[in-house]
Amino acid sequence: MNKEMAAQAANKDGFIAALDQSGGSTPKALKLYGVDESAWSNEAEMFDLVHQMRTRIIKSPAFTGDKVMGAILFEQTMDRDIDGTPTAQYLWEKRHVVPFLKVDKGLADAKDGVKLMKPMPDLDALLKRAVAKGVFGTKMRSVIDAANPKGIAAVVDQQFEIGKQILAHGLIPIIEPEVTISIPDKAEAEDILLAEIRKHLDSVPAGKQIMLKLTLPTKANLYKPLIDDPRVMRVVALSGGYSRDDANKKLAQNKGMIASFSRALTEGLSADQSDQQFNAALASAIDSIFEASRAG
Repeated sequence: MNKEMAAQAANKDGFIAALDQSGGSTPKALKLYGVDESAWSNEAEMFDLVHQMRTRIIKSPAFTGDKVMGAILFEQTMDRDIDGTPTAQYLWEKRHVVPFLKVDKGLADAKDGVKLMKPMPDLDALLKRAVAKGVFGTKMRSVIDAANPKGIAAVVDQQFEIGKQILAHGLIPIIEPEVTISIPDKAEAEDILLAEIRKHLDSVPAGKQIMLKLTLPTKANLYKPLIDDPRVMRVVALSGGYSRDDANKKLAQNKGMIASFSRALTEGLSADQSDQQFNAALASAIDSIFEASRAG
């Protein structure tokens, strides 16, 4: 493990930019950026367009390790270059941003109020490629749609089991059991989730650490015990559909939690903006998320 990356990931002020929209979420991300489906005729062209968007973000003057501690990449982004340099290498060497990789293959069908991750039969091969490309850690997402103890236990079981597989490759797993922000029993689901995570932390191998990516909680500072746990390198927050302003306000109420925003980061960016307009809008977004991440 790169010790300089580890020090930045564990201790530096800042946040993680989630640039990992994949097959299902890419059309929506492009549409919000002002590029509709008529702009491509196949999946390859669609991914070319989203790589152009991500490249524009990463190369923007404000997108540096001063405020953006890390960035989560989609597998195809990791496999592509920026100005002839592999993306993960470019992030660290040119921007001093710690590279992470989304490794899940999407969500399985709903059962017991949750959506587990689909099987990942090729995960070991992907993790070996990630290590070779200079990636520091990974991210994988499940979804909780109800305060169902059986379903939430299954989500956390799966996340930690695969997390141990990731740790064995020398990578830091970001475990992401997202609680849907619109459900009526969100607070109860979060209480159950907290108890399950605390129970599973005992399974983290000695001397190893994980990261957690959690929905901004209904009760401020609910996850403080996880933030304070030595087995947890960092607890980061997903925006989950909240606007940037709302997500920042909620984040600032949670001591020690930092952002890992996707849509809330790119809100207001557009393909037809001039570079000056684009860079100013992104800088403003980065500043606001950075300050909210420090405020707690």
